[in-house]
Amino acid sequence: MGSGETKSSTGYGSPPWIFKGSALYQLHLVKAETARAFIPKELRLVEAFGYTLGGFFLANYDHSPAGVFDELVVIAGIVWNPPTSCAWAARVLVNSEEACHHGRKDVGLPSQVARFSKRITPVPRQTKDRIGGFLNMIGVSTTSCHSKDCMDVQVTEVLGPTPLDICNIKLITDVPSPKLNKWMGPSIRMSLPSFSGQTEYNPNLLKYACRLACRVRAVRPAKISGPSPLKNERNSDSERREFTAEEAADNGRNLSISVMLSKPILALEFNCLEMQVEAPIIPSNNSTSSLPGA
Repeated sequence: MGSGETKSSTGYGSPPWIFKGSALYQLHLVKAETARAFIPKELRLVEAFGYTLGGFFLANYDHSPAGVFDELVVIAGIVWNPPTSCAWAARVLVNSEEACHHGRKDVGLPSQVARFSKRITPVPRQTKDRIGGFLNMIGVSTTSCHSKDCMDVQVTEVLGPTPLDICNIKLITDVPSPKLNKWMGPSIRMSLPSFSGQTEYNPNLLKYACRLACRVRAVRPAKISGPSPLKNERNSDSERREFTAEEAADNGRNLSISVMLSKPILALEFNCLEMQVEAPIIPSNNSTSSLPGA
């Protein structure tokens, strides 16, 4: 099958689609056996010592084709796409019906509608540590000489009359002085290539790119807590079996929570974010067949 672009089925208009706002991009060490539950068999997971690189992307968009909305992208891991690699989303949660429909139909994402409940409380002022002092010198400080706020973000998946809690994300954020601009860190441009698709809404394997322009700085990782206990959790290939539709939904949700609860290694805060999402393409047979182990 040759490559080709998908067409938008919603009011998003023609690609590229532009999103503006702010985000937290947090990288985690995810067990390879957990990530493999989401990865198509024809793709090979990038792993070392039983772990891959996953995590999450938590964004608040104040301008987008779907208006203002929040998004949590749970990243299961990364897969080979020679000469580079691509991320694979385990679950995408948005508080916008339109954004959910677009993600499912046009981008091949496992999107679900969710509720994002936010609560902000002040945190006592703290002094800088040695690492924070060094990062401040290069413009990516993790601390501030000003006050801090703690934001709790409760993410709840909305499924009919019975909402299901996914996780609570606790973020500690600096409240900068209006006179300071350096606190946001340097301006960067980057691309986040990803695979998607092979869902009930879009059966094709797809590849797309998110091109970001933003101010970035390193911050302390957010603390994640999830519902307990997680039921029907099955992580390893040896435990795979045929699930009913309800069991499969529970299993995928619980494994996504496991990704969120895995060990964080780096957190980056994106401010003045402008993200351009390109139209997905269907990779050619040559592209996927060249993957190691495919």
